Amino acid sequence: MSATSAPGAVATAPSQPGTPQRDRPGPPSGRRPRSVKRLLVYALLTLGLLVMSAPFLWMALSAFKTPGELTASPPVWIPTEWTLDNFRDLLDKLDLPLHFMNSVIVAVLVTVSNLVFCSMLGYALAKLNFAGRDKIFGLVLGALMVPGNLMLLPLFVLMSKMRLIDSYAALVLPFAAGAFGVFLMRQFMQSIPDELLEAARMDGAGEWYIFWRIVMPLVKPALATLSIFTFLGSWNNFVWPLIATNDPDKYTLPVALATFATDPNKAGGSNGMLMAGSFLIVLPVLVVFIALQRHFTQGIATAGMK
Repeated sequence: MSATSAPGAVATAPSQPGTPQRDRPGPPSGRRPRSVKRLLVYALLTLGLLVMSAPFLWMALSAFKTPGELTASPPVWIPTEWTLDNFRDLLDKLDLPLHFMNSVIVAVLVTVSNLVFCSMLGYALAKLNFAGRDKIFGLVLGALMVPGNLMLLPLFVLMSKMRLIDSYAALVLPFAAGAFGVFLMRQFMQSIPDELLEAARMDGAGEWYIFWRIVMPLVKPALATLSIFTFLGSWNNFVWPLIATNDPDKYTLPVALATFATDPNKAGGSNGMLMAGSFLIVLPVLVVFIALQRHFTQGIATAGMK
């Protein structure tokens, strides 16, 4: 009984025994080299990560080592006997809570002031039309090209004339607003549609309301990015606090630890205490970065799309 084929169907003859079969097409020839290239990239990135993180891991682990393990040869990476003696000795010989609080006060005040003032100036340069706006932005770009160390002497003379040496004001006011922060906020705020702000103005909203209630919530990634950079720079600042403070009670943590390391009567060549102090300096920065990591990565990604 013959089978009927549907209209328009093409009949294919069954393959006969002994008839050579065509090989099915294999995977694209470029897939394997591409995967090998990806593996090489991952290997190089992993190697770079290990090289960059090795000093930090050594410092963090050395803070919990005994004096014998610190001077062992060959070096011991992971402590066999975890101890907190280095932290106890550091607390006994250095007023760590005082200097830690000094660093927290200065870093927080500098960060908050940068968020407020840089956002205000960035909003004005991005969304307000006034005479000389482009010239002011040019001055901001020019300030980015001036080395920071070049301003140390003028700042010291200014703080001395204002009788602010050995005070928190001398540590905060010179860094209350930065050119980088203004540039960053201005670039982010330019991406906000002008139609949105015009609609708010037509509804009777003032510039202060628009800035705080509309613009600031939209630039949270930029604020997080600026917070991390500003807090990191202020927390690790060493040269200016060393110049602007003569009273040991006003020393920030990096300055106090550096003077402690150079005093043979206190440090006594103890690398364990220095590693413990360095670990305590780095710890707050890691906490801030982890807390704002999501906004930070979002801000970097958004900046790359502009």
